[in-house]
Amino acid sequence: MTNVDAEPAELVCRGGRRPAPDAVEVLEPRDVPLGGIRAMTVRRTLPLRQRSLIGAWCFADHYGPDRVARSGGMDVAPHPHTGLQTVSWLFEGEIEHRDSVGSHARVRPGELNLMTAGRGISHSEVSTPDTDVLHGVQLWVALPEPARALPPAFEHVVPETLADGDLRGRVFIGSWLGLTSPATVHSPLLGAELVLAPGAAVELPLDAGFEHGVLVDSGDVTVHGRPLGRAALAYLPPGTATVRLTAGAAAARVVVLGGEPLDEEIVMWWNFIGRSHDEVVEFRREWQEEIAAVAAGEPPATRFGRVMGYPGGPLPAPVMPATRLKPRPRPRG
Repeated sequence: MTNVDAEPAELVCRGGRRPAPDAVEVLEPRDVPLGGIRAMTVRRTLPLRQRSLIGAWCFADHYGPDRVARSGGMDVAPHPHTGLQTVSWLFEGEIEHRDSVGSHARVRPGELNLMTAGRGISHSEVSTPDTDVLHGVQLWVALPEPARALPPAFEHVVPETLADGDLRGRVFIGSWLGLTSPATVHSPLLGAELVLAPGAAVELPLDAGFEHGVLVDSGDVTVHGRPLGRAALAYLPPGTATVRLTAGAAAARVVVLGGEPLDEEIVMWWNFIGRSHDEVVEFRREWQEEIAAVAAGEPPATRFGRVMGYPGGPLPAPVMPATRLKPRPRPRG
């Protein structure tokens, strides 16, 4: 999914001191419309002003459940990415993916679409005609050096299912609770969906070397005794050895994200991740050059290639800000 902010935030993300183990910091989502009047609205918890990264996870959108007849569904024209992986995970509905390495795939509930942008890729995402309700999360992972220079790639993975008493789940990235995803990642990471039965209370082990986030999809959920609203994300700092989750009167679903703190400065702007303002400027220039090549009927001209089969033109990049990207430190306790 693209970041369609007309004036995307200028971010340089870097490490810093973190809260004490077992502390819970709650990140409240902000609403972001994906287009015009009938646009689908997503709830974004990464990046926010107070926190930009959880491990290498750098972007988290939660959307739905939305009736496609009312929201218009998802129709994201071809757009570029650099230096990241996109992680598409659905609870309801179906999305068609096309990209410039020739991939054409569907993502369905319980299945993972993982796209590695590496040095550059472009793709489109469209909800399918038979989708009545669209509901899921779209996540990005920042690629560390030197993985950000890798050739672009795409994987479709169907992870195993965990069923243990009041707890069900799938691990779609990394290893946890005896499950391991075969998805390719380039830094130590965890991504999982958990469903708790009504009234369930569980305490689950965590890798204490990771920082973690617990994103609420549905139900009344407490994390370490702290209640969370829908689409809120609880941040757990490194050193946290377990996570305590409690569901209310109805079943609850959460997405757990984790990873070793990323010890690199990254610059995020629009759909690009780089290491400097000038690098991002060059990414944007090349994407606009690709758009001009499409309009002129010329072959692909840049690192981003060409998406075939989408019935419209590519998405132009926003105008770069007048000021240079500036460092934005991580929280300090």
